[in-house]
This record gives sequence, structure tokens and C-alpha cells, in this order.
Amino acid sequence: MNTKPIIIVSGEPFSVFSEILIKTFKNNKFNNPIIVIASVNLFNEQLKHLNYKMNFNIISENFKLKDLKKNRINILNVNFNFKKAFDKISYSSDLYIEKCFNFALKLMKKGFSIGLINGPISKKHFLKYKFNGITEYLAKKTQTKKFAMLIYNKKLAVSPITTHVPLKNVSKLITKKKIIEQVKLIKKFYWKVFKKNPKIAITGLNPHCESNLKDNEEDKKIKPAVKYLKKKFNKVYGPIPADSLFMKNNIKNYDVVVGMYHDQVLTPIKSLYNFNAINITLGLPFIRISPDHGPNNKMTGKNISNPDSLVNAIKFFDI
Repeated sequence: MNTKPIIIVSGEPFSVFSEILIKTFKNNKFNNPIIVIASVNLFNEQLKHLNYKMNFNIISENFKLKDLKKNRINILNVNFNFKKAFDKISYSSDLYIEKCFNFALKLMKKGFSIGLINGPISKKHFLKYKFNGITEYLAKKTQTKKFAMLIYNKKLAVSPITTHVPLKNVSKLITKKKIIEQVKLIKKFYWKVFKKNPKIAITGLNPHCESNLKDNEEDKKIKPAVKYLKKKFNKVYGPIPADSLFMKNNIKNYDVVVGMYHDQVLTPIKSLYNFNAINITLGLPFIRISPDHGPNNKMTGKNISNPDSLVNAIKFFDI
């Protein structure tokens, strides 16, 4: 058993995360100690509003492993002045989120933790004009050049070649090199973590993998990438039309689907597994996971949020 702690960055302060975190700890036991990087005062105020009571173990920045309590939330406090327990998401959270990530990355660099989980974060505010997502943000912070998003479930995972970009930009961002590098990252991850050579299906971009255009993406980019990958690895298939790939009798033949854009693969996996999937960033110096949902500001303080994705994220590490 690896007794190193799991680090959780609380993310957007005005989100459903405090609620799902408490629900996670009330209903589950974990082998590894958990460190949550958050504002203690804000957390207490939110729990009071939700009518929850729980004892925390507050630790200092210079804590030792012996200071951690298992099956209790160990909080590394980030001092920040919040006037309300719940508020609308705005740019006022940016500095707080940045401070939380800086604490976490410092601990990860020391090899102190088995892995990093972050709570949901508003791309519209915290990442506006800077990064497409937290995947890209952490890649920049860790100087990682090759990285990818993997939405993982034991039965099926998906990985989009392009992530949080407008559809009009997808075609020009797809390259043969990007497809090859992403499949290599997936193969490496599955072998390192699961000792498994996964069956990977690669989708086309156009309907039915066809286009009347002379310079279509299937012929110029996707097919050449698949041809190379089939020579380099076994168990790589494609391009396969996305509209039929996720049918029950087809999808059971694969472990991972590599799609060309975000919603092409995230829509079907969320339809299949709801919150029973987690977002893993491949290629970083450490494993980073986030629950596969957003801040959901409209549901804050209502005590109706589903914690399943966070539970699955912790259990992925909790071995």
C-alpha cells in the first residue's frame, strides 16, 4: 500500500465542491490520507450553510507525514478574505485559485504526494484568454510539452485531440503528429499504470469519415497517422465513423476512443457513464485528476450535487 497523501486543490471557491467533498468523506473510507488545500474559514461557512458538521485536521505548510490523519480531511489553510459563503463566480477567485495550485505544485515537485486532484474551475474566469483548460494550465506550470486529456472509466476511456476550442478551429489544429503523440501517451499510461496494451479506436472528423473536399482531414491527416500507428503498435484501429462507433456492439471492442474534438467523445461517454468517469491529464510529471464536471454555480448551497466523480478520482489513487 502506498501511504503517501493525495492532494486535493479545492478549485473554484463558489462551486459545489465543498458539498461533494463532505458527501465523499461521510460515505467512504480511504486508505491514503487526504490533504485539501483550501480556505478553512470559507469551508466552515459553507458547511454551516449546508447544515453539515465535520472535524478537520488543520495542518501547517511545513507539516510532516505523521501530522496527517487518515479518514479525516487534512486542510492546508490558504488565507483569503471571503465575504460570503456562496457567491457568483467572478475574477475575484483568481488569486485564491492560483495560491492553492502553487501550494500543490510545490508539494508535488518534492515528490510528497501520490497524485493531485483539483476541484472544478471556471474556464470563463480563471483561464480566460490564457489557457484552453486546466490541462493546458498545468502543462505550462510544469513545462510539459506533450500532454493529453483522458476521460477514464474502467470499461471505456476517451481522449479528444482538440479540447476546449471553437469548432471552427478544430480542423486546422488536427495534425498527423498530434494524433501519433497522443496515442503514444495513452499506450504509455495504460502500460505503466495497468500493465495493459489498450485497444484504441480513432475516429474520423467528417460524417462517415468522408468528404467531397480534395484536402479532407481523413486522407491528409488521420489515415496517415493511423497507418503509422498500426506499424508502431498493435491494437490501433481507424478511422471509424463516430456516429456508429459508440453503439453497444461496436464500443465493447475497444478500451479507448481517440476523437478529433471535445464533444465528439465526451458527449457519448457522459451519456454512457454519467459521473462515473474522471478526467486524467497524461504527460505531466505526476498523475493529475479532476472530477468530470464543472463548478455548477447554480447548484451551490442546495445540497443536491452528486459526488460520484470525486469518489472515483480518489479511489483511482487509493490503492
